Amino acid sequence: MTSVTFSVRPLGAPDQSILWDIFHVALWDPPPAPLRPRSVLGHPDVRIYAEEWGRREGDVGVAGEVEGHAGIVGACWMRLIRGGRGLAYLDDETPQLGIALFPEFQRRGYGERLMRAALDAARAYGYRKVALTVHPENPAGALYRRCGFEQFDVRRGYLAMVNDLARANDAVLRTA
Repeated sequence: MTSVTFSVRPLGAPDQSILWDIFHVALWDPPPAPLRPRSVLGHPDVRIYAEEWGRREGDVGVAGEVEGHAGIVGACWMRLIRGGRGLAYLDDETPQLGIALFPEFQRRGYGERLMRAALDAARAYGYRKVALTVHPENPAGALYRRCGFEQFDVRRGYLAMVNDLARANDAVLRTA
């Protein structure tokens, strides 16, 4: 069996159009529900997470690429959204994170590599915490817990989770 090379690079403004495609996949609902209509991406409460990506101070993200596949296969990105907006809102200093891989690249360990690289990028940027929401039936919840996220609330049926980056970093150092 041949190994496939998976690499991670910064997510930038030139990735905007593919980010919309990945974001669409990130809007997960439990099976057998299909993907939501793409038009949901235009809703003001949804587009705040990805519009004008990479052009706002505080946008931090990574893109995953697989050798032999043209374009990125997934991304993990976060954005600071102030003023109480966003389902994962914690405070005006904590960005809200999104992550997704196209279906054919899921369940291969790429999501954890994307998440850990994005959390490292968040630390390097100076963020102290990162928040997200996940549907309680989404199997990705286990990944989020492995990566240091803890539930702090339930909002509209979704688990709101936070990663204290300083504490997570301290735990890594203690086990090294």
